[in-house]
This record gives sequence, structure tokens and C-alpha cells, in this order.
Amino acid sequence: MNKRLTGILPVAPTPFLADGRVDEPGMRRVIDCMIDQGVDAICILANYSEQFVLTDAERALMTRVSLEHNAGRKPIIVTISHFSTDIAVQRAKEAEAMGASMLMMMPPYHGALLKATEEGIYQHFEAVSNAVNIPIMVQDAPLSGINLSVPLLVKMAKEIEHVSHFKLECPFAADKLETLIAAGGEHIVGPFDGEEAVTLLADLDAGAIGTMTSGTFPEQIRPIVTHYLAGEKDKALSQWTRCLPLINHENRQCGLRACKTVFMEGGVIKSDFVRHPQHPMSPRTKERLLQLARDLDILALRWGK
Repeated sequence: MNKRLTGILPVAPTPFLADGRVDEPGMRRVIDCMIDQGVDAICILANYSEQFVLTDAERALMTRVSLEHNAGRKPIIVTISHFSTDIAVQRAKEAEAMGASMLMMMPPYHGALLKATEEGIYQHFEAVSNAVNIPIMVQDAPLSGINLSVPLLVKMAKEIEHVSHFKLECPFAADKLETLIAAGGEHIVGPFDGEEAVTLLADLDAGAIGTMTSGTFPEQIRPIVTHYLAGEKDKALSQWTRCLPLINHENRQCGLRACKTVFMEGGVIKSDFVRHPQHPMSPRTKERLLQLARDLDILALRWGK
């Protein structure tokens, strides 16, 4: 990947058939739809891709299917998070060999209490970096239960060759982004936010250059970033305000189920199945989701029709 990424790098859902099997043709349609949404890159196998319910064989299959079908049209970011450093390294090598443009990984954790020390986190990322020749995005999310301090992130950015991108979706992300950028300088190549863009304006004010949302409606969120980076802050605020009801409903009420439900409604995929112990959203939540999506006339609702 030869150029700095900006804009929107959404997470692709992993489609399942109604009987719970992974849906390979559906995955290809997801990639096509997201490219048509005008995304700047696509992230696969992330938490919003339900990576935690996939077998190792399914992970490898969906990585290959996604990268082969994408065929270089957009940069693909492959999430390789795992508590085991050896497994993370193996996943990193496989993803790079298949054509990944970037890797994303969380710090090593398992459950609420099994976590690495700062030294262990540094060594974990260092081992992956030593095994590949593509950029690494650090995902700083509450799910890990780990506080990645700014000094640690800066040290990693300065000393670990391929650690250069950061997705911050922790509480008060804007303050942390601003501090990280100030402390890390040129070593913080790609500061991004997440959480479906619910704090995007504050994060852009703090220096973020893009966002990693779900794939629900990136064509509507991307202009917030492009307007802002072009100095058109009033236009960015106007578009963010327009999108905020759907952003908020997805973030606070639907979670990862939102994209799958919208994609099924629009004919992108056949089923919005989520694997147990997750469960489908309530009819009430689904009705409001689709109403808000229709009000914005989002592409995914008409893509497959």
C-alpha cells in the first residue's frame, strides 16, 4: 500500500446462511456492495465481522474469498487479533501472503482478567511486525479491557517498524487522539476513530483522518470526513447531523446486527443470521433501523434490487 489512507474504512460483515453456515457467495456480494458504496478500504474479520464465532478454517476461507474477489480494487485490512503471539504471527503471515494491504489487531487479552503487561503487548506487536512487510493498525477498544497508554502507543509507533495506524474507540477518544498525535508526530501515520462514527466530529477536531464504521451506510458518512479535511467544516457538521439518528441507533441499539439486517433487506445477502449466543434484534429495533435507513435512502437498501 503506497499511499496514506484517509476517509472511511468500514468493517465487512461475515454473512451466514439461515442454517448458520458461512455464505461464500454472500461474502463476494458484500465486497462488491461496499466497493459500490465508495469506501476507501475494507476491513474483514473484525469484531463487527463476528470473528469470535468463526473457526480457524472459516477465517482462512473468508480471508481468501474476500481477497480473491476484491482483486486489488480496494485495500483490504485483515484483523488478526489473538491472545497467542504465535497464532497472531501465523495469521499475519497468511493474510499478507493472500494479499492483505494492512493488518489490524487488538492487544492480547482473554476474558476479563487474562491480559498481557505493557512489555508483553509491545513484544506481541513487535513479533507480528517482524514477520510481515505491511502496515499494522492498533485497535484500542474497550472490549479488550486494556488501557493502552499514550506513552506505550507512541513507543510502539516510533520503535516498531510497521505499527503506524491507530483506531481509537475508547472513552474520550478525541482527547486521546489529540495527545497521541502531539506526542507521536510523524510516526502516527493513520489516526482513526470507530464506534460507527458516533463521536466522529470530535475526533476529526482532534486530528483523526478517517473512521472505521460498519458497512451499513459508508457512502453517507464518508463525506463528513472529506468535507472536514477539505476545510468545509460547516458541510461536515451538516452531514454528520443528518446521519446522526441512524449512527446513534446502530451504535446504541443494534450493534453488529444492523449491517446484516440492512444488507439482507437490500438483497446484498440472503440472511441476517447471527450465531448463538447472540440473538436477532427485536422487531421494534429492526423497524426503527429500517425506517431511519430509508429516510436517508442508503445504497445498501437498494443495491441488490
